[in-house]
Formats: sequence, structure tokens, C-alpha cells
Amino acid sequence: MSERHSRRWRLVLGAPAEEGLGGLGSAEDMAMDRALSALYNADEQSAAEKRSAGLGGSAPKVARWLGDIRTYFPSTVVEVMQRDAVDRLNLTELLLEPELLEAVEPDVHLVGTLLGLNRVMPETTRATARMVVEKVVRAIERRIAARTVAAVSGALNRAARTTRPRLRDIDWDRTIRRNLAHYLPEHRTVVPQRLVGYGRKAQAVRRDVVLAIDQSGSMASSVVYAAVFGAVLASMRSLKTSLVVFDTAVVDLTDRLSDPVDVLFGTQLGGGTDINRAIAYCQQLVTRPTDTLFVLISDLYEGGIRDEMLRRIATMKDSGIQVLVLLALSDDGAPAYDHDNATALNTLGIPAFACTPDAFPDLLAVALDRGDITAWANANAGR
Repeated sequence: MSERHSRRWRLVLGAPAEEGLGGLGSAEDMAMDRALSALYNADEQSAAEKRSAGLGGSAPKVARWLGDIRTYFPSTVVEVMQRDAVDRLNLTELLLEPELLEAVEPDVHLVGTLLGLNRVMPETTRATARMVVEKVVRAIERRIAARTVAAVSGALNRAARTTRPRLRDIDWDRTIRRNLAHYLPEHRTVVPQRLVGYGRKAQAVRRDVVLAIDQSGSMASSVVYAAVFGAVLASMRSLKTSLVVFDTAVVDLTDRLSDPVDVLFGTQLGGGTDINRAIAYCQQLVTRPTDTLFVLISDLYEGGIRDEMLRRIATMKDSGIQVLVLLALSDDGAPAYDHDNATALNTLGIPAFACTPDAFPDLLAVALDRGDITAWANANAGR
């Protein structure tokens, strides 16, 4: 084994592997080893060792440790180590201290943790927490805003069909499918008797979008991304966007959509889930069913009346509303969800699947164009 590989394995396995792999030569390697050991070897340490070498409950120690890991590891690794520190060493309360928040590497999961602490956060910490949340939100906006506006605008323009299009506006795919009955075998061609074309931008139809977001603790990342998408959609004049969050109660945050940070601080992560109540509220927001897209983002663990929830969502679909159910809107991988409710929705012709933030603009375009969501999900879900 090369010296480079021995060094890496020694850092991964810790001090017990030193006899077989050799020691660490540089001061930087030893500092990295101390930072890793303070977090990942805590279970093996005695109480005295934890007090001296671990993170313990000391804010100064945690602040130094946060500074060390930012010095020695890339930001992607820092984010993982921060999450592990909160989960493994119960450091949540220390995040309420402004000096520690200033030292952390902001990411979506940290925002979720802070939002979960929103109701117990002292005023001295709230301003710093808002700065951390805003930094993450603006980064997400830069990542998705332009693609979302382009995809949605394209879908709305395509929805404004005309049967007397200019040549450059002809939708050849739909025109051919519409005129397949006029296929001439002897000429091996279709004679189009009716052209289908895209409308010009000024003719784009106006659509209503209603976002209903489950704010139970497991949905933290989805809440963050959905708030940003909601704000982007609300900025488009061709859409009327409403956003509600729910647990056992329903809160309408539409009036805060000008700033996704305000939306996020209006949430209260954790608690139970009453999807049925949320859908009932959203039904009241719909005034133009055939021009409305309803997006439910939930893991479908229903604490309310399940049969009524399924009946309501079936009624929405039957009334002409385009219904989209996402089990998660995040980069966290395969989510946990209620398989029975997902299967029941699928039986109603409403697929339930997870979607990444990068794929969501394309999915929105398909939904607003009343395309085949099932086919899209089969080809793209989870990417």
C-alpha cells in the first residue's frame, strides 16, 4: 500500500489503526485526526476523555472545532460533519448561540435545523440565524430561478395554441398526431388538414398554482426548496401562486412570497400531519379548476382522515385540476413515505414520486402544459 493510501486509511480508521498503518507525520494531518476523533470516536471515549478531547457541551470548543474543519476539509465534507455533530453529539442547543452560527458552513440541512428551533430561538440569535438562512436561500435561487422561469414560460406559451399559426410557430409534433387519420400510404406522408401552433408570447395563458407543503420534521429540506420555488413562481405575472404549509393546522403564507426567507420563518417544522385538512383549505383557493395546478409535497403519512383525504384529491382531479404529488423535493435521496397512500393515489391516476430541485423546473413545465406526468416520472423521478 502506498504512503498516500496508508495516510488516508489511518485518518479514516483513527488511532487504533496506527500500529498497522503507521503514524501521521505532519502537524496538519494530526489536526485533521483530532477533529475527526472529536466527532466520530466520541462513543469510544471515557467520560474524562470526552471532556478533554471531545466536543462536550462547551461553546468555545465547538467554535474551535468548526474553525478547524473549515480549515482542513472541503465545504461538502464540512456540511456532512456539521450534520453528524448535531445528530451524534446533540449540539442542537449550541446552534442557538450567535458566535457558533457565524462559524458554521450554511447548507439546506442546517436551515432545516434552525427552522425547527425557530420558536425557541432567542432574539439575540434570530438575526444571525436569518443571515444563515438567507445565504442558503439566495444560493438556491441562483441555482434554479432562471431555469424555472424559462421552463414555465415555455410551457405557458405552448399552451396558447392556435389553429392558424405562422410557419415558424407550427407545433409539428402535435400537428402530425392530430392529422394521422389523413395519412396517404401511396405517398407515405400525412396531409395536415388542421395545423396546431404555438401562440405568441403575448397570448400566453394565465395559470393558477397552489403549493401545499407538509412541514413535518422529516420534510425540512423539501420545505426549504419549495419556499424558494414558490417565490420564483410568484414573481411571474403569468402565474397566480398560492403557498400553504401544514401540520395538524394550515397556514397560508401567500402574502410572504415576495421573500422566501420570510416564508421559511413562517413555518414551524415538526408536529403531526393532517393532509386532509390542508387539501380542504386548498380546494377553497381554486376558482378556475381547468387552469389550476395543485402541487402537494408530503411523505403522505396521514394523521387525519385518510379516506376523506383520498376522496378530496380524487375530486380535485375529476374537476379538471392538474394534481401533482411529490414525496420529497430535495437532494437527500430516496425518501421514507407511506406506501399504501402512494399506491392509492397511483390507482386514482395520480403518481406520487420524489423529485430533485434540479429536475423540478422541467416537471413544472410538463404539468403546466398538461403533459403526461406518469411518463415523466417513469423517465426522470429521483434524478
